[in-house]
Amino acid sequence: MANDREIHEVIEQGVVFRKASVKRTPNEGKVKTKAKKKSYITGLHGSASAKKKAQIRQRRANRHKG
Repeated sequence: MANDREIHEVIEQGVVFRKASVKRTPNEGKVKTKAKKKSYITGLHGSASAKKKAQIRQRRANRHKG
């Protein structure tokens, strides 16, 4: 049960309802593997296999365009 001080505090200041804070892990949103980095996906780092995979991805992306 609330005491008189708490009741007067609520009357004077009101009650604020806030959304619960979301706890984030320190690694959230970071790139974890080479394969997800832009230079690797686009084949810019010089690997022939990455260039080939980039071409395959590009063809797949363009497959249903216009």
